Amino acid sequence: MDLNHIFLFVAVISPLLVLARAWRPSGGIYRGWRVASLIVLVITGVSWLFLRDQAGFIGGGVWFALLFVPAIGLRKVTEFATHRRYKSARRLATALQLVHPSAELREQVRLFRSLESGQSVGFQPAFSIPPEVTRQDRHGRLWKAPVVVVLILLNIAAFLLEIFVGDWNDPEVLHQLGALEPYRVVVLGEYWRLFTALFLHAGAAHLFFNLFALYVLGPGLERTIGSLRFAAAYLISGAGSSVGVVALTALGVIRAAQVVGASGCVMGIVGAWAGFLLRHRHAPRAKERLLNILLIIAIQTAFDLTTPQISTAAHVCGLISGFLIGLLIGPRKMSI
Repeated sequence: MDLNHIFLFVAVISPLLVLARAWRPSGGIYRGWRVASLIVLVITGVSWLFLRDQAGFIGGGVWFALLFVPAIGLRKVTEFATHRRYKSARRLATALQLVHPSAELREQVRLFRSLESGQSVGFQPAFSIPPEVTRQDRHGRLWKAPVVVVLILLNIAAFLLEIFVGDWNDPEVLHQLGALEPYRVVVLGEYWRLFTALFLHAGAAHLFFNLFALYVLGPGLERTIGSLRFAAAYLISGAGSSVGVVALTALGVIRAAQVVGASGCVMGIVGAWAGFLLRHRHAPRAKERLLNILLIIAIQTAFDLTTPQISTAAHVCGLISGFLIGLLIGPRKMSI
């Protein structure tokens, strides 16, 4: 995978999404995010003009410092304040001013200092961050999602096996370990490749991005529909992705010599979310979450269309398989 291209994509799309959300006529509290997003876009654009081969790394580094770190940090500040740990909140907010020097954050630091001194001041965040802090997040994202943990460990174990056998970028190594090769599935009947390929990855970056997506998207769905149904959705979506690639290759629609990766399964989770939320669209916040899922699908589609060596067919087939599963399953609990 071309890391420079991936980081360039992130450094462009992420600030644009932040601007779309933060550009509000009366949104004074969003000014810091607007400024940071514009800085990331400007630096990324200039880098692309003069240092194209390093533009992604430069833009990605600025994005990480000005958008990612503040978003994570401000979430933690809010969590500290919610638990009345005002000293910790003040210290972290003070440190975050180095990368997010907004008037709102300075006001927040003064508020925490007042709360530390025992003054009776109600906590009211003066800033807004994209991700909300939920009770589930505070109690640990993964501890109530055992299947996600097992799947992450299985993918890591398979990658370590790739390293033990040889070079993970060597097609021969991936072939020996079970990469999806449509010809061998159709002609030689090696159907096991439909599943083994789902746990193999062509490099550390490939593994990281798939597991990060699973970590972000998986726990919520597993807690909502239950571990057994989540495991079934993951594996069936992955199988649907593999079967789709083989079928499209046999029909001559695409050319796929060798395919590996958990991205078909991950897109199946996205599809399952979409189908589930569509079926239960009258539940609280279901429509809002469905819009977020549709945004993820749009971003992934744009990424697939602009990135070489990506199996768009595997993503689409996994997405469709997951969507159909999502339409059929109900929640483990009545609330979502």
